[in-house]
Amino acid sequence: MALTVGTGPLAPRPAGVFNFELPKRKGLIYFEDFQRRMRAIFAGETVVDSRRAKLLHEHGHLPMLYFPEAEVRMDLLEPTDHSTHCPFKGDASYWSVRVGDRVAENAAWGYPEPLDDAPPLKGYVAFYWQQLDEWLEEDEPALGHARDPYHRVDVLDTSRHVKVSVAGELVADTRRAKALFETGLPPRWYIPPDDVRSDLLVESDKHSTCAYKGIASYHSVRTADGQEDDVVWSYPEPCREVEPLRDHLAFLNERVDIEVDGELQERPETPWSPGRKPAHG
Repeated sequence: MALTVGTGPLAPRPAGVFNFELPKRKGLIYFEDFQRRMRAIFAGETVVDSRRAKLLHEHGHLPMLYFPEAEVRMDLLEPTDHSTHCPFKGDASYWSVRVGDRVAENAAWGYPEPLDDAPPLKGYVAFYWQQLDEWLEEDEPALGHARDPYHRVDVLDTSRHVKVSVAGELVADTRRAKALFETGLPPRWYIPPDDVRSDLLVESDKHSTCAYKGIASYHSVRTADGQEDDVVWSYPEPCREVEPLRDHLAFLNERVDIEVDGELQERPETPWSPGRKPAHG
């Protein structure tokens, strides 16, 4: 998902190796300019309108946007007694966002006195993404969390023979898959519905949001041995960049058996879903 999570080079379990030993990974932070205009809206008011945001990359976390106070409606922020401590950044103070009768409790935070070896965070404010109503990246909706400029998603047609089994029962068999290669994640194989045993699928109430692909809907798989919950997902309305995935079905590599050209794929050690919420950073 980023440089610092999944199998990224600065993540807890990187996929590759360096030709030198990093002095540390835990607590590693990279703070850089973010060149896109970002806006955040709550209860009809624009709380953030920023062209000079910073993006904070931290070991084990998704990237987090920090906004200069000058680009935040500080008159809509009310200080609270809540605080947290980060051993790598310092003590965080919090604000609630209030617009009329609506309040987002402890939705924003900042580091008024960051640690000496922390990035220059003083004077910047960050927000819990889901606490606000809407985010815009330039003039387009921004879903889930800040998008990492180092993250890449490629959707490719493939004629490789892909078979998916759950509890020993064949659920999908295709030579018409879409191969999804996404930074920090294992390859995903998106299969046309006609090549999936629809009689084994059970619709789920679960949904998740991916900043790069859209809102995913889920199915479970029911076999003679029982039900494997929420191991299938699709994007009925995918983001423009991944339009070829529309209505195709993907299976969670970590919990099913996937064969590609007759070779059983290893199950990744760390479970991932197509959408992941960012941690406080």
